[in-house]
This record gives sequence, structure tokens and C-alpha cells, in this order.
Amino acid sequence: MKKILLPLIALLITGLAFQSCKKAKVVTLTNAINVQGLFSLDTAANWSSLGINSRVAVQLAEDDINKYFADKNLPYSIAINVTDTKLDAATAAAQFTTAKNSGIHFIIGPQSSAELAAIKPLADASEVIVVSQSSTAGSLAVAGDGIFRFCPSDQIEGAASGNTIYNKGIKGLVTVARDDAGNKGLQASVGAAFTAKGGEVNAVTPYAANTTDFTAVIADIKAKVASLTTAHGQGNVAVYLASFDETPELFKAAAAEPSLAAVKWYGGDGIALNAVLTADAAAADFAIQTGFFAPSVGLPAALQTKWQPVADRIKAKTNLDVDAFALAAYDALWAIAYTIEANNGDVSNFDKLKTSFVEQANTHKGISSNAVLDDAGDRASGTFDYYGIRKTGVKYEWYLVGKSDE
Repeated sequence: MKKILLPLIALLITGLAFQSCKKAKVVTLTNAINVQGLFSLDTAANWSSLGINSRVAVQLAEDDINKYFADKNLPYSIAINVTDTKLDAATAAAQFTTAKNSGIHFIIGPQSSAELAAIKPLADASEVIVVSQSSTAGSLAVAGDGIFRFCPSDQIEGAASGNTIYNKGIKGLVTVARDDAGNKGLQASVGAAFTAKGGEVNAVTPYAANTTDFTAVIADIKAKVASLTTAHGQGNVAVYLASFDETPELFKAAAAEPSLAAVKWYGGDGIALNAVLTADAAAADFAIQTGFFAPSVGLPAALQTKWQPVADRIKAKTNLDVDAFALAAYDALWAIAYTIEANNGDVSNFDKLKTSFVEQANTHKGISSNAVLDDAGDRASGTFDYYGIRKTGVKYEWYLVGKSDE
């Protein structure tokens, strides 16, 4: 009897073990598909608030995506590596080349249009998909290339800001910009929109990116404000400034001129929610005195249940205000992940990846926007939230003052 039972028991155990193995499918992951992030991280450099938030955003996306892949038993994963461009075009170009030479197929960033312009010739000669979360220069809106931007171009932001400023009762506008592609583009598009509404624009020649002494710039702004005030009267003239982290120094120089402290000031997206302004009491006081506000791409109320938890997770790690640009970096990595999935983990065919990326970006619109991509690969539309500065106790903070569609 024992001779019969023992083989039967062994056979039963073997069968159960086989069934167990079938139920618990073992997935062997291939090497991770690498994605490079090019962000400005050094707090001594420009626009580091966005860079720091973007780094955390893509790190969180990496965790979420790999859980998504694992839950679906997909045989690949994604790995993000971030380097610090310091918002410097030459550094961004060098880091792009290093990433390309290491076999990277996807890059998120860089942040600024000046950096993106520097890497565009390299990208055009490479089989690399580049997704910037915050470049806006209209000059970089080129159909058919491998560069995509998960934000509206400067024409859309400029039209919104120009219209808003005119609707505030301003008839004469002095426009000022840092000399880089994105900020000059905003200066031009704001001026064009304001002029189209019937206002008069007097543009200051863009100042160099490395400017630290704003004496000459302030003198030019002052002269132009005086001229427009003569033409349009007190209270009807304002200044629009498209800038980055140099804003506090420019503001402090302007604060010494009573005529410039007496007019309204408005800004571009490069300073909105930026911690450098709230960290400088004198500059923040000038912003409050002049009613200064600046736009950030609006976050749709309909998607708040999606973007708010991610924004909270980012802020918990950085202690910085989180805007749509940082959340667009999170969306960019997800669009890349969906592209990888749609191609079954094969990233060898660049043309197929480009086509697939557009399809996935438009199908899975993400948490930061409902907008699809236009023919140039940029977000086709967008509204804007305007942020000003207030003082609560001894603390300066950004707060929402209005929206472009109101």
C-alpha cells in the first residue's frame, strides 16, 4: 500500500507546485530604460525652484510608473537620472551630448528656451526625444522635430498677459526682458497683444543675462515711463518684466526711483512662484507696493483630484510652491512610459517612438493639462493663474490673485 501511496503523494505535490508557479508568474526585468533630466538645481543659479521641484516630480513619477509596470507584469522598468544645468545653455548642451553618447533615448528638460535652443541642433542630429516642461519661445515651435513642450508657447502666454494688463486700465506699457529666447519672446508677444488692444508699448532693449548692475536699465525704464505718462496720464502706465532670478536686484534698484515705485508692475512665468523673490524682503516689499503679479500655467480645476496629491507630495519634499511646469515634468515621464509600453519596451526605432509619443501624450493628457499637442509638439492651449506676493506676519508668500480667463 505504501509503495502505491508514496508515488501518488509525490505526484500530487509536484502538480500543486506546478500550479502554484503558474499562478505566481515570475517576471524577469530587463535592464531599466534610462531617461535623463536636465534641470537647474543649484540654488545660487537661476530658476532653481522649478528645477528642484521638477527633480522630485520625475523621481515620484519613476516610482509610480515602475509600480504600474510591475502591477501589469511588464518585463521592463524606467530609471531617471538628473543633472544640474545651472540654467546655462553651454552646460545643457554638454549634458545632452553626454546623455546621447550613453545611449539615452529620452530627455526631460531643459527648463529655459535658451538652453533648449542650444541643444536643438544636437537633438535634430540625434535620435533622442526631448520634452521640456517650461520652454515657451515661439522660435522653437518647429513641426516634425523630436522636441516637445508640455506648456503653451509664448504667443499664448503673451496674449493672455497683454490682454489682462490692458483690461486693468493700462494704456501705456514699458516692456523689459532678460536677453534670452524665452523672455524676449514674452516681451514681444505681450507687446503685440497689448498693442492689438489699442495700447502703446515702449520696449527696453533686453539686458544681458549676466547683468548685476541695473543702473542703466532702470534709467531707460524711468525715461520711458515718463514719456508714456505724459501721453496717457498718471495711473495709466505700467511696466512688464520678463525675467528670472535677477528680479530681486532689479526691483531693489527700481524701488529707489519714486516714479517707478508709483506704477504697476507685471511679470512673466520665469519669476512666478519663485522663492528668490519671497526670500528678499526689500524686493518683496516693492512687489507688494506695485501690485506685481506674474502668470503660471493654470491647473485645471477638473483635474484637481489628480494633480493636488502629486503637488502635495512634491512640496512635502522640497518645501517649495509647486506650479504646473513641475507637474508637467511628472506628466512628461508618464508620456514616455506609455510610449515605452506601446512599443513593448523597444526603443530602437526613433520615428516610431516619435509617432507613438504624440499619440500617447494626446491620449493620456496627464494631471497638469487637458490640452493636446499642436503641430509643433507644444501644448495647443492653456489658461494662466496670476500670482502676487503678500506679507503674513514676517513671512512673504505667493498667493493666487486671479486667472487669465476671468
